[in-house]
Amino acid sequence: MLAFGLLADPPRDTGPDFGKASPVGLVIVVLLLIATFLLVWSMNRHLHKLPKSFDGDRPAPGKAHDEGAVGADPDSTTEDPTREPGG
Repeated sequence: MLAFGLLADPPRDTGPDFGKASPVGLVIVVLLLIATFLLVWSMNRHLHKLPKSFDGDRPAPGKAHDEGAVGADPDSTTEDPTREPGG
């Protein structure tokens, strides 16, 4: 009986504005598209700055990292001698 009563009622949301999108929704969609375009554009700029291959930075097999580096001074260290350990 309840199901028949629900089927007999006319639809409630059938006014002249039912189903129409608001202009705010269009603005949100356009802003999201612009943001996506800018993110892709920025990512492509950063990717073009990368080298074609990263293989040139690796030392030959069997050598220590400092031995294979070009122009590396084995006596120099990158640590600050005045800094305390763990600090």
